[in-house]
Amino acid sequence: MDNKIIAIMIAVIVIAVVAVFFMMGGGSDTVTIGYLPSDHDAALFVADAQGKFQENGINTKLVQFNNGGDLMTAMASGEVDVGYVGITPVLSSIEKGVPVKVISAAQTEGSGIVVAKNSDISSVYDLEGKKVATPGEASIQHMLLTYYLDQNGMDINDVKVSAMKVPSMNDALKTNKIDAMITFEPYVSIAEQNGAEVLVDSSEILPNHPCCVVVASDDFIKNHENETKTILEIHKNATEFINNNTDEAAGLLPSDIVSDVEVEKKALAGFPLISGLDDDYKQDVMDFMNLEVDLGVLKKPISEDKIFWESS
Repeated sequence: MDNKIIAIMIAVIVIAVVAVFFMMGGGSDTVTIGYLPSDHDAALFVADAQGKFQENGINTKLVQFNNGGDLMTAMASGEVDVGYVGITPVLSSIEKGVPVKVISAAQTEGSGIVVAKNSDISSVYDLEGKKVATPGEASIQHMLLTYYLDQNGMDINDVKVSAMKVPSMNDALKTNKIDAMITFEPYVSIAEQNGAEVLVDSSEILPNHPCCVVVASDDFIKNHENETKTILEIHKNATEFINNNTDEAAGLLPSDIVSDVEVEKKALAGFPLISGLDDDYKQDVMDFMNLEVDLGVLKKPISEDKIFWESS
């Protein structure tokens, strides 16, 4: 057989093998991971800082979003493969048919309603008619505010709610552009450091409530199941590292989120960082989902199989 023909045949075979390899989830495709400017995503930041993704052969691109609604919009369009994001925008997206699954818990609680120093707001009832900033209507913080008002015989329309980028909230509070804000850590602790007061912590509003989770698109899970499992293991190990080395972990978080490492040490120790999907956690999410239905945040309940994915 002609050597040229043999060379062509070999080239065709190699191309076919490579194509199959990539179709089966191999190769070094970049995994785009979306996140929020919050230490709720600390496991992602620590794993990235320690080079754990690279150690496991996973190329990553980390992309920051202003809020969970924006992140889930990017997942819906296929721009993001994996996300660290609040459970509220995730459930709203699933309800709308966005093909994503919760693959792990990330943390619980970790938010708070903050008012300015010497504010005349000392109770939930004083919020009536006041300007209150949230990260956005799709955020879990907005949902927690809605629930807190409802539990005290008030309505979200009793306050003047505005959406605002979380890093901008503290300055807006100090300059009296807003009267209060509901935000996530570390901005609650940063506000306290600057003299503001926490009106109520989210652990008091709804004890042990789920907050941020790790989600992945159905397409990514289907085509990259092994990488999905590896990412889960990396998340688990990073979470354990933080829980056992909180002070050291605080120094590994991005400087655009952590302006003061000492404040961050306090913030990071103030809420539970968790991983995995045990039965108790899944039930907490289902209870939270039903609460969102009761509040009108969701139109109807979502079945458990549409929310969670667990590796076999």
